[in-house]
Amino acid sequence: MKQLKLYSLILLVALSASLPTAFAQRKPAHAKPAGMAALATTRGTDTITAAQLRTYLSFIASDEMEGRDTPSRGLDTVAKFIALNLTRWGFKPAGDDGTFFQKIALRRQQIDPAKTVAEINGQKFTVGEDFLPSIAATTLTGPLVYVGRGWIVQSKNIDDYQGIDVKEKIMVVFAQAPPVTQAEARGAPAGTIVSPATYAQTHGAKGLLTIFNPAAGQSWDAQRQRALQPGRAAVEKFETQTAAPTQRGGIFGVANVVISQRMATALFDGEKFDLAAITGRAATADPVAAFDLNANKSVSVNVTTTFSPATTQNVVAVWEGSDPKLKDEYVALGAHYDHIGVAGSGQCQAIGLDTICNGADDDGSGTTALLGMAEAISHAKLKPKRSVLFVWHCGEEKGLWGSRYFTDYPTIPLDHVVTQLNIDMIGRSKKAGDTDPRNANLSGPNQIYVIGSTMMSTELGKLSQDVNNGYLKLDYDVRYDDPKDPNRFFFRSDHYNYARKGIPIIFFFDGVHEDYHRAGDEPQKIDYDKMQKVARTIYLTLWELANLPARPKVDKPLPAQLNQPRGE
Repeated sequence: MKQLKLYSLILLVALSASLPTAFAQRKPAHAKPAGMAALATTRGTDTITAAQLRTYLSFIASDEMEGRDTPSRGLDTVAKFIALNLTRWGFKPAGDDGTFFQKIALRRQQIDPAKTVAEINGQKFTVGEDFLPSIAATTLTGPLVYVGRGWIVQSKNIDDYQGIDVKEKIMVVFAQAPPVTQAEARGAPAGTIVSPATYAQTHGAKGLLTIFNPAAGQSWDAQRQRALQPGRAAVEKFETQTAAPTQRGGIFGVANVVISQRMATALFDGEKFDLAAITGRAATADPVAAFDLNANKSVSVNVTTTFSPATTQNVVAVWEGSDPKLKDEYVALGAHYDHIGVAGSGQCQAIGLDTICNGADDDGSGTTALLGMAEAISHAKLKPKRSVLFVWHCGEEKGLWGSRYFTDYPTIPLDHVVTQLNIDMIGRSKKAGDTDPRNANLSGPNQIYVIGSTMMSTELGKLSQDVNNGYLKLDYDVRYDDPKDPNRFFFRSDHYNYARKGIPIIFFFDGVHEDYHRAGDEPQKIDYDKMQKVARTIYLTLWELANLPARPKVDKPLPAQLNQPRGE
């Protein structure tokens, strides 16, 4: 019955959002040059309205979608909602087997408690009670080295590895974050802040034993619940085709085992510092320095896992162009329709009793904008010359899964894609008088960050600016339009995977804000008038690209060091 009600709601939203009444008649609150206004009307631009976008987003980012994790029931429901509308609007399916869905096979690992054991000098320890391994099959045995917190923070003159060699050893780490804020960490140049897992990977350590610290925040029960659940899914084809390290066995593939106070006490028994001394001095100005543990100490951890299959999907559709030759080329539009689920899934942060990270801005706003554009093009009085490719990518939050999969296993000839326009967060605005430092770089009501427009194609950048200058005159802010940007926004959304295939891209983005990856990212906080303006401008940009006599020239190919596939 609950499922029946849910699908009834899908149908109701789909029907009500596209009623051709007030939406088509609504007058925009901004003036447009007469020539562009006429073009906009002919092309169906006025179909994209704040009211329409609000209706769609209120469904996509509702609690019933449970944060749209990849994979999840909520994500699958949104995929079916998108496909339902595409069918009604007359789009050509461009997924697998005549459907709108490009299926992606996944697999999940789960710890097998009966076959997962640990010993220290013959004393046995129980998984869940005494140790919590990362979800990957592994065997850890060998010499051990205590490395304190295990961090390097150059700005604070912190280096916990002075005088210590970790190669071919098991690093023992006391779980305590370094004294830097999230903002400092995001803005730090590459290599100036190094985590224990990164150091272990780059210096040849066998793995990590992390001493549970009750003062570090998360309880043992919370960590146990996460560790013993089915693990993060992985894309099967990514595992078999690349040696890029994954995060399933710990960050960058390094095995990490969290050990209890009881197990840590046994580990340091007979050493020059016991656990009490290490714990007592950890937060002081004189922590216990790194040292090698007794070479005769026998430690082994054997983790056995089982696998279970899962699936997810990209949603792919084509609106066919009108020109007999140019219709074989495509202007691609993309947005990721996934988010990060509920609190406890890793990235999501609860607010009060609200544990669902709805992802209204990230990236419900882009998902909805693509729906608005799809509806608009289906109402246009004529067709663009080139075809338009719509892709709603899954798994962006997992490491750009959907876009990587689509560009590695495309359902249309990828070399026929002339440009990719990516929309990831266009719905929030900084309000006048907002002094919250988390909103310091949030764009304003008439502002949007534009990334990559001139990075590969001068012609594409000029076209983008010309459309904006001749239409709504948004403030196109290019401060992040640089691969050296410390935030690395160029690498953090789906356009990247198109760029690495030689396709020029533009990424539209409103900036990080107080509700980024938090339960507060909800539909009622969206600036729908801004969404309307940005979506309409991108929509007219795709039309201009679709009608160009020749595809935008790539006169600045992506540098080789930027053209490497990212790990999962």
